[in-house]
Amino acid sequence: MHILIVTDQHPESLGGVQVAIRMQRRALERLGHRVTVAAPALHRLGYSTAEPDRDAYIDLPSRSITRDREYSLTWPGRSADRRLANALATRPPVDLVHVQGDFWGAMIGVRAARGLRVPIVHTMHNHVDEGTRAVTPLAPLAFAGLRAWRQLVLGRPRGGVDPASRGAWRYLAELAADADAVTAPSQHFAEALRRHGVSSTVLVTPNGVDDEAVAAAREVPRSERTRPKLVWLGRMSHEKRVLEFIDAIALSGIDADIALHGAGLLLPRVEERIAALGLADRVTIPGPVPYPAALAALRDADALVQTSIGFETQGLTPFEAAALGTPTIFSDAEIADDVDVDQKWVVADGSVAALARALREAAAELAAAPGARRVDASAATRFLQSARSGEMLALYESVLSAARSA
Repeated sequence: MHILIVTDQHPESLGGVQVAIRMQRRALERLGHRVTVAAPALHRLGYSTAEPDRDAYIDLPSRSITRDREYSLTWPGRSADRRLANALATRPPVDLVHVQGDFWGAMIGVRAARGLRVPIVHTMHNHVDEGTRAVTPLAPLAFAGLRAWRQLVLGRPRGGVDPASRGAWRYLAELAADADAVTAPSQHFAEALRRHGVSSTVLVTPNGVDDEAVAAAREVPRSERTRPKLVWLGRMSHEKRVLEFIDAIALSGIDADIALHGAGLLLPRVEERIAALGLADRVTIPGPVPYPAALAALRDADALVQTSIGFETQGLTPFEAAALGTPTIFSDAEIADDVDVDQKWVVADGSVAALARALREAAAELAAAPGARRVDASAATRFLQSARSGEMLALYESVLSAARSA
Protein backbone atom coordinates (compact mmCIF):
# COMPACT_ATOMS: atom_id res chain seq x y z
CA MET A 1 0.00 0.00 0.00
CA HIS A 2 1.19 3.53 -0.77
CA ILE A 3 -0.16 6.16 1.63
CA LEU A 4 0.22 9.87 0.90
CA ILE A 5 0.16 11.93 4.11
CA VAL A 6 -0.48 15.65 3.62
CA THR A 7 -0.02 17.96 6.58
CA ASP A 8 0.25 21.63 7.55
CA GLN A 9 3.87 21.62 8.70
CA HIS A 10 7.02 19.82 7.67
CA PRO A 11 7.42 16.53 9.59
CA GLU A 12 10.87 17.60 10.83
CA SER A 13 9.56 20.84 12.39
CA LEU A 14 8.76 21.07 16.08
CA GLY A 15 5.44 19.74 17.33
CA GLY A 16 3.58 16.71 18.59
CA VAL A 17 1.71 16.14 15.32
CA GLN A 18 4.99 16.12 13.42
CA VAL A 19 6.48 13.60 15.83
CA ALA A 20 3.39 11.42 15.47
CA ILE A 21 3.61 11.50 11.67
CA ARG A 22 7.28 10.53 11.72
CA MET A 23 6.53 7.63 14.06
CA GLN A 24 3.56 6.47 11.98
CA ARG A 25 5.58 6.56 8.79
CA ARG A 26 8.40 4.45 10.22
CA ALA A 27 6.02 1.90 11.74
CA LEU A 28 4.11 1.47 8.47
CA GLU A 29 7.36 1.13 6.54
CA ARG A 30 8.43 -1.64 8.88
CA LEU A 31 5.20 -3.42 7.96
CA GLY A 32 6.16 -3.25 4.28
CA HIS A 33 4.09 -0.24 3.18
CA ARG A 34 5.22 2.94 1.46
CA VAL A 35 4.53 6.35 3.01
CA THR A 36 5.09 9.70 1.33
CA VAL A 37 4.67 12.91 3.34
CA ALA A 38 3.84 16.16 1.52
CA ALA A 39 4.23 19.36 3.52
CA PRO A 40 5.53 22.93 3.26
CA ALA A 41 9.29 23.14 2.81
CA LEU A 42 11.11 23.81 6.09
CA HIS A 43 13.08 27.08 6.23
CA ARG A 44 14.90 26.48 9.52
CA LEU A 45 18.45 27.78 9.26
CA GLY A 46 20.90 24.94 8.65
CA TYR A 47 18.25 22.31 7.96
CA SER A 48 18.69 19.77 5.21
CA THR A 49 16.71 16.59 4.72
CA ALA A 50 18.52 13.50 5.94
CA GLU A 51 19.39 10.95 3.26
CA PRO A 52 17.00 8.21 4.53
CA ASP A 53 14.08 10.68 4.39
CA ARG A 54 14.60 12.25 0.98
CA ASP A 55 12.46 9.84 -0.98
CA ALA A 56 9.69 9.97 1.64
CA TYR A 57 9.31 13.77 1.80
CA ILE A 58 7.81 16.06 -0.82
CA ASP A 59 8.66 19.66 0.02
CA LEU A 60 5.98 21.99 -1.31
CA PRO A 61 6.74 25.64 -2.22
CA SER A 62 6.28 27.66 0.94
CA ARG A 63 6.94 30.85 2.88
CA SER A 64 8.13 31.03 6.47
CA ILE A 65 5.44 32.42 8.81
CA THR A 66 7.35 32.64 12.12
CA ARG A 67 10.43 34.61 13.11
CA ASP A 68 12.35 31.48 14.01
CA ARG A 69 11.62 30.07 10.50
CA GLU A 70 10.26 26.87 12.05
CA TYR A 71 6.80 26.98 10.48
CA SER A 72 5.73 27.65 6.90
CA LEU A 73 2.66 28.15 4.73
CA THR A 74 1.99 26.65 1.32
CA TRP A 75 -0.81 28.26 -0.64
CA PRO A 76 -3.20 25.52 -1.76
CA GLY A 77 -3.52 26.00 -5.51
CA ARG A 78 -2.16 25.07 -8.89
CA SER A 79 1.51 25.61 -8.02
CA ALA A 80 1.32 23.21 -5.07
CA ASP A 81 -0.76 20.80 -7.17
CA ARG A 82 1.89 20.73 -9.91
CA ARG A 83 4.77 20.25 -7.47
CA LEU A 84 2.95 17.40 -5.77
CA ALA A 85 1.85 15.74 -9.01
CA ASN A 86 5.35 15.93 -10.51
CA ALA A 87 6.89 14.38 -7.41
CA LEU A 88 4.30 11.61 -7.28
CA ALA A 89 4.82 10.80 -10.96
CA THR A 90 8.15 9.17 -10.10
CA ARG A 91 6.66 7.10 -7.28
CA PRO A 92 4.28 4.11 -7.22
CA PRO A 93 0.54 4.89 -7.52
CA VAL A 94 -1.04 6.29 -4.37
CA ASP A 95 -3.75 4.13 -2.82
CA LEU A 96 -5.04 6.54 -0.18
CA VAL A 97 -4.54 10.11 1.04
CA HIS A 98 -4.28 10.60 4.79
CA VAL A 99 -4.89 14.26 5.59
CA GLN A 100 -3.22 15.14 8.89
CA GLY A 101 -3.72 18.89 8.80
CA ASP A 102 -6.54 21.34 9.33
CA PHE A 103 -5.52 24.35 7.26
CA TRP A 104 -3.57 24.54 3.98
CA GLY A 105 -2.43 20.94 4.37
CA ALA A 106 -6.06 19.80 4.50
CA MET A 107 -6.96 21.73 1.36
CA ILE A 108 -3.90 20.50 -0.54
CA GLY A 109 -4.66 16.93 0.53
CA VAL A 110 -8.28 17.11 -0.61
CA ARG A 111 -7.24 18.54 -3.98
CA ALA A 112 -4.65 15.78 -4.35
CA ALA A 113 -7.14 13.02 -3.51
CA ARG A 114 -9.64 14.41 -6.00
CA GLY A 115 -7.02 14.45 -8.72
CA LEU A 116 -5.77 10.96 -7.88
CA ARG A 117 -9.33 9.63 -7.45
CA VAL A 118 -8.45 7.90 -4.18
CA PRO A 119 -10.22 7.92 -0.78
CA ILE A 120 -9.39 10.25 2.09
CA VAL A 121 -8.82 9.52 5.77
CA HIS A 122 -8.77 12.81 7.69
CA THR A 123 -7.26 12.92 11.17
CA MET A 124 -8.16 16.21 12.85
CA HIS A 125 -5.32 17.20 15.15
CA ASN A 126 -6.07 20.87 15.74
CA HIS A 127 -8.55 22.38 18.17
CA VAL A 128 -9.22 25.27 15.79
CA ASP A 129 -11.88 26.87 17.99
CA GLU A 130 -9.89 26.93 21.24
CA GLY A 131 -6.56 27.71 19.57
CA THR A 132 -7.90 30.65 17.59
CA ARG A 133 -9.76 32.14 20.55
CA ALA A 134 -6.55 31.91 22.60
CA VAL A 135 -4.63 34.20 20.25
CA THR A 136 -7.15 36.73 18.90
CA PRO A 137 -10.34 38.50 20.04
CA LEU A 138 -11.45 38.42 16.39
CA ALA A 139 -11.95 34.65 16.31
CA PRO A 140 -15.42 34.80 14.63
CA LEU A 141 -13.94 36.79 11.76
CA ALA A 142 -11.06 34.32 11.51
CA PHE A 143 -13.51 31.40 11.30
CA ALA A 144 -15.45 33.15 8.54
CA GLY A 145 -12.18 33.77 6.73
CA LEU A 146 -11.23 30.10 6.97
CA ARG A 147 -14.58 29.04 5.51
CA ALA A 148 -14.23 31.54 2.67
CA TRP A 149 -10.68 30.30 1.97
CA ARG A 150 -11.84 26.69 1.91
CA GLN A 151 -14.69 27.63 -0.45
CA LEU A 152 -12.28 29.45 -2.77
CA VAL A 153 -9.82 26.54 -2.90
CA LEU A 154 -12.16 23.54 -2.81
CA GLY A 155 -15.59 24.74 -3.85
CA ARG A 156 -18.70 23.21 -2.34
CA PRO A 157 -18.20 20.27 0.07
CA ARG A 158 -18.66 16.90 -1.62
CA GLY A 159 -20.72 15.46 1.23
CA GLY A 160 -23.35 16.65 3.67
CA VAL A 161 -22.63 19.21 6.38
CA ASP A 162 -24.56 19.34 9.67
CA PRO A 163 -26.43 22.69 9.66
CA ALA A 164 -26.03 22.84 13.45
CA SER A 165 -22.24 23.23 13.15
CA ARG A 166 -21.01 26.78 13.77
CA GLY A 167 -17.82 28.83 13.61
CA ALA A 168 -14.61 26.81 13.61
CA TRP A 169 -16.64 23.61 13.88
CA ARG A 170 -18.49 24.51 10.66
CA TYR A 171 -15.16 24.97 8.90
CA LEU A 172 -14.00 21.55 10.09
CA ALA A 173 -17.35 20.00 9.13
CA GLU A 174 -16.94 21.28 5.58
CA LEU A 175 -13.49 19.68 5.42
CA ALA A 176 -14.83 16.45 6.91
CA ALA A 177 -17.50 16.29 4.22
CA ASP A 178 -14.80 15.35 1.69
CA ALA A 179 -13.39 12.50 3.81
CA ASP A 180 -14.24 8.82 3.65
CA ALA A 181 -13.32 8.48 7.32
CA VAL A 182 -12.72 11.06 10.04
CA THR A 183 -10.55 10.31 13.05
CA ALA A 184 -9.29 12.10 16.14
CA PRO A 185 -6.27 11.29 18.34
CA SER A 186 -8.21 11.15 21.61
CA GLN A 187 -11.61 10.21 22.96
CA HIS A 188 -12.28 13.68 24.34
CA PHE A 189 -11.61 15.42 21.02
CA ALA A 190 -13.60 12.84 19.06
CA GLU A 191 -16.54 13.55 21.35
CA ALA A 192 -16.12 17.31 20.80
CA LEU A 193 -16.11 16.86 17.02
CA ARG A 194 -19.29 14.77 17.16
CA ARG A 195 -20.98 17.11 19.63
CA HIS A 196 -20.33 20.18 17.46
CA GLY A 197 -21.57 18.56 14.25
CA VAL A 198 -18.25 18.06 12.48
CA SER A 199 -19.02 14.42 11.74
CA SER A 200 -21.48 11.91 13.14
CA THR A 201 -18.81 9.20 13.09
CA VAL A 202 -15.36 10.05 14.42
CA LEU A 203 -13.00 7.15 15.09
CA VAL A 204 -10.39 7.40 17.86
CA THR A 205 -6.86 6.73 16.56
CA PRO A 206 -4.34 7.84 19.22
CA ASN A 207 -0.81 8.68 18.20
CA GLY A 208 1.81 6.30 19.55
CA VAL A 209 5.39 6.49 20.76
CA ASP A 210 8.21 4.94 18.76
CA ASP A 211 8.97 1.48 20.14
CA GLU A 212 12.72 1.59 19.49
CA ALA A 213 13.12 5.13 20.83
CA VAL A 214 11.31 4.21 24.04
CA ALA A 215 13.41 1.08 24.45
CA ALA A 216 16.60 3.10 23.93
CA ALA A 217 15.57 5.79 26.42
CA ARG A 218 14.68 3.18 29.04
CA GLU A 219 18.20 1.74 28.79
CA VAL A 220 19.83 5.00 29.92
CA PRO A 221 20.31 5.15 33.73
CA ARG A 222 18.49 8.00 35.45
CA SER A 223 20.82 10.65 36.87
CA GLU A 224 21.57 11.31 40.52
CA ARG A 225 19.63 14.16 42.13
CA THR A 226 19.35 16.01 45.42
CA ARG A 227 15.87 17.39 44.74
CA PRO A 228 13.01 16.46 42.36
CA LYS A 229 13.39 17.04 38.63
CA LEU A 230 10.41 18.39 36.70
CA VAL A 231 10.28 18.84 32.95
CA TRP A 232 8.07 20.82 30.57
CA LEU A 233 8.11 20.23 26.80
CA GLY A 234 6.34 22.16 24.09
CA ARG A 235 5.93 25.22 21.97
CA MET A 236 6.19 28.43 23.98
CA SER A 237 2.90 30.03 23.00
CA HIS A 238 -0.08 31.45 24.88
CA GLU A 239 -2.30 28.40 24.55
CA LYS A 240 0.40 26.25 26.19
CA ARG A 241 0.22 28.46 29.32
CA VAL A 242 3.97 28.51 29.80
CA LEU A 243 3.95 31.97 31.43
CA GLU A 244 1.31 30.79 33.88
CA PHE A 245 3.59 27.86 34.67
CA ILE A 246 6.47 30.21 35.48
CA ASP A 247 4.18 32.22 37.78
CA ALA A 248 3.01 29.02 39.49
CA ILE A 249 6.60 27.92 40.12
CA ALA A 250 7.29 31.23 41.85
CA LEU A 251 4.05 31.07 43.86
CA SER A 252 4.64 27.46 44.91
CA GLY A 253 8.14 28.06 46.25
CA ILE A 254 9.08 24.46 45.42
CA ASP A 255 12.63 23.24 45.80
CA ALA A 256 13.09 21.45 42.48
CA ASP A 257 15.06 21.53 39.25
CA ILE A 258 12.77 22.48 36.37
CA ALA A 259 13.76 22.30 32.69
CA LEU A 260 11.74 23.89 29.88
CA HIS A 261 12.39 22.11 26.58
CA GLY A 262 11.14 24.03 23.57
CA ALA A 263 11.01 27.42 21.93
CA GLY A 264 8.48 29.72 20.31
CA LEU A 265 7.24 33.28 20.16
CA LEU A 266 7.03 33.62 23.94
CA LEU A 267 10.62 32.55 24.59
CA PRO A 268 11.91 36.11 25.24
CA ARG A 269 9.04 36.75 27.68
CA VAL A 270 9.66 33.41 29.41
CA GLU A 271 13.32 34.32 29.91
CA GLU A 272 12.36 37.76 31.23
CA ARG A 273 9.78 36.30 33.61
CA ILE A 274 12.24 33.77 35.02
CA ALA A 275 14.78 36.51 35.68
CA ALA A 276 12.21 38.92 37.14
CA LEU A 277 10.90 36.30 39.57
CA GLY A 278 14.37 35.18 40.64
CA LEU A 279 13.94 31.61 39.44
CA ALA A 280 17.21 31.16 37.57
CA ASP A 281 18.52 28.88 40.32
CA ARG A 282 15.67 26.43 39.66
CA VAL A 283 14.47 26.93 36.09
CA THR A 284 16.59 26.30 32.99
CA ILE A 285 15.75 26.44 29.29
CA PRO A 286 17.62 23.78 27.31
CA GLY A 287 15.59 24.89 24.29
CA PRO A 288 14.40 22.65 21.47
CA VAL A 289 16.14 19.28 21.40
CA PRO A 290 16.09 16.26 19.04
CA TYR A 291 13.40 13.68 19.71
CA PRO A 292 15.73 11.13 21.39
CA ALA A 293 17.00 13.85 23.73
CA ALA A 294 13.43 14.88 24.56
CA LEU A 295 12.58 11.28 25.45
CA ALA A 296 15.74 11.02 27.54
CA ALA A 297 14.72 14.17 29.44
CA LEU A 298 11.26 12.71 30.05
CA ARG A 299 12.75 9.44 31.26
CA ASP A 300 15.15 11.19 33.63
CA ALA A 301 12.50 13.49 35.11
CA ASP A 302 10.51 12.71 38.24
CA ALA A 303 7.43 14.26 36.65
CA LEU A 304 6.26 16.00 33.49
CA VAL A 305 4.22 19.18 33.89
CA GLN A 306 1.39 19.52 31.35
CA THR A 307 -0.04 23.05 31.43
CA SER A 308 -2.42 23.70 28.52
CA ILE A 309 -6.17 23.42 29.13
CA GLY A 310 -8.79 22.62 26.50
CA PHE A 311 -6.40 23.15 23.61
CA GLU A 312 -4.73 19.77 23.07
CA THR A 313 -6.50 17.25 20.89
CA GLN A 314 -4.39 14.50 22.41
CA GLY A 315 -1.37 15.88 24.21
CA LEU A 316 1.25 13.38 23.08
CA THR A 317 3.90 14.31 25.65
CA PRO A 318 2.09 12.75 28.67
CA PHE A 319 1.70 9.54 26.65
CA GLU A 320 5.43 9.57 25.92
CA ALA A 321 6.16 10.20 29.60
CA ALA A 322 3.92 7.32 30.70
CA ALA A 323 5.61 4.97 28.21
CA LEU A 324 8.91 5.89 29.87
CA GLY A 325 7.63 5.42 33.41
CA THR A 326 7.33 9.11 34.25
CA PRO A 327 4.10 10.44 35.84
CA THR A 328 2.50 13.73 34.84
CA ILE A 329 1.10 16.75 36.68
CA PHE A 330 -1.98 17.36 34.52
CA SER A 331 -3.61 20.75 34.10
CA ASP A 332 -6.11 19.24 31.63
CA ALA A 333 -8.26 16.57 33.29
CA GLU A 334 -9.46 15.26 29.90
CA ILE A 335 -5.90 14.40 28.90
CA ALA A 336 -5.42 12.72 32.29
CA ASP A 337 -8.48 10.58 31.58
CA ASP A 338 -7.15 9.63 28.13
CA VAL A 339 -3.73 8.64 29.48
CA ASP A 340 -5.43 6.75 32.34
CA VAL A 341 -2.57 5.67 34.59
CA ASP A 342 -2.53 5.47 38.39
CA GLN A 343 0.52 7.65 39.01
CA LYS A 344 -0.50 11.26 38.37
CA TRP A 345 -1.51 14.61 39.87
CA VAL A 346 -4.46 16.56 38.46
CA VAL A 347 -4.71 20.33 38.97
CA ALA A 348 -8.04 21.33 40.52
CA ASP A 349 -8.82 24.22 38.16
CA GLY A 350 -7.26 26.58 35.64
CA SER A 351 -5.88 29.13 38.08
CA VAL A 352 -2.21 29.77 38.74
CA ALA A 353 -2.90 29.19 42.44
CA ALA A 354 -4.28 25.70 41.75
CA LEU A 355 -1.27 24.81 39.61
CA ALA A 356 1.03 26.07 42.37
CA ARG A 357 -0.76 23.85 44.92
CA ALA A 358 -0.38 20.81 42.64
CA LEU A 359 3.31 21.57 42.16
CA ARG A 360 3.82 21.77 45.93
CA GLU A 361 1.99 18.49 46.48
CA ALA A 362 3.91 16.67 43.76
CA ALA A 363 7.30 18.05 44.78
CA ALA A 364 6.70 17.09 48.41
CA GLU A 365 5.70 13.52 47.52
CA LEU A 366 8.62 13.11 45.10
CA ALA A 367 11.11 14.44 47.65
CA ALA A 368 9.74 12.19 50.39
CA ALA A 369 10.04 8.99 48.34
CA PRO A 370 12.64 9.44 45.56
CA GLY A 371 12.00 7.15 42.61
CA ALA A 372 8.83 5.65 44.07
CA ARG A 373 6.27 7.52 41.95
CA ARG A 374 6.80 5.81 38.57
CA VAL A 375 4.30 4.53 36.00
CA ASP A 376 4.30 0.73 35.91
CA ALA A 377 6.11 -0.73 32.90
CA SER A 378 3.14 -2.99 32.13
CA ALA A 379 1.11 0.11 31.20
CA ALA A 380 3.64 1.27 28.62
CA THR A 381 2.83 -1.18 25.84
CA ARG A 382 -0.52 0.38 24.97
CA PHE A 383 1.20 3.69 24.17
CA LEU A 384 3.62 2.23 21.60
CA GLN A 385 3.38 3.01 17.90
CA SER A 386 3.41 -0.68 16.95
CA ALA A 387 -0.02 -1.10 18.54
CA ARG A 388 -1.37 2.12 17.09
CA SER A 389 -0.17 1.49 13.53
CA GLY A 390 -1.98 -1.83 13.39
CA GLU A 391 -5.22 -0.02 14.21
CA MET A 392 -4.58 2.63 11.54
CA LEU A 393 -3.70 0.03 8.93
CA ALA A 394 -6.99 -1.78 9.60
CA LEU A 395 -8.81 1.52 9.04
CA TYR A 396 -6.99 2.09 5.74
CA GLU A 397 -7.96 -1.37 4.53
CA SER A 398 -11.59 -0.81 5.55
CA VAL A 399 -11.77 2.50 3.66
CA LEU A 400 -10.15 1.01 0.55
CA SER A 401 -12.50 -1.97 0.65
CA ALA A 402 -15.52 0.34 0.85
CA ALA A 403 -14.19 2.44 -2.05
CA ARG A 404 -13.69 -0.64 -4.23
CA SER A 405 -17.22 -1.88 -3.59
CA ALA A 406 -18.85 1.52 -4.12
